[in-house]
Amino acid sequence: MANVIGQIDRAIEATGRVVAGVGDDRLTDPTMCTDWDVRALLNHTVGGMRIFTAQLTGTDAGADHEADWLGTDPRAAYAAAADADHAAWHLPGALAITVHISLGTLPGPLAAVIHLTELCAHGADLAVATGREAALDEDLCEELLATMHGMGGIDAYRMPGVFGPEAPAPAGALPHRRLLAYLGRPVDGVPG
Repeated sequence: MANVIGQIDRAIEATGRVVAGVGDDRLTDPTMCTDWDVRALLNHTVGGMRIFTAQLTGTDAGADHEADWLGTDPRAAYAAAADADHAAWHLPGALAITVHISLGTLPGPLAAVIHLTELCAHGADLAVATGREAALDEDLCEELLATMHGMGGIDAYRMPGVFGPEAPAPAGALPHRRLLAYLGRPVDGVPG
């Protein structure tokens, strides 16, 4: 499980590459998360990072998950959240902390895998929506899929607002597309 911290680092970095290339003109583009455009999805991602940071540091996040975390500069908001998130996961004993999030009370290692999943999935969602798929870490997406299958799958989390039923992945799909399909994203007809 110690490797999960390194994987979170890689997910933060890959999603950061995606976010850095998203222009303001793309913020209203639709995403596979049908209730969210690019800005709302990025806001959700940053909010999650801020909430995990608060949990790991024993502080108050200052707002709920869907508050406006982006302000007037979404890229700077992501970069600041990424720095704080990275630092929090590298605190001594981070994996020993019990985390309280909307999914419930979770032991540190499971919380880390859930956070990794959020970062990878939403990074891929943003990349697909904005044409930035080349910025993703395909090896990391493959590793996360293997972790999910090794844990017995994610059926316990297949519910509205979390993960939908597994969708078919196109033949020869890249790992990030297979990850999104496994998480219930309808990848048919999506550019890329």
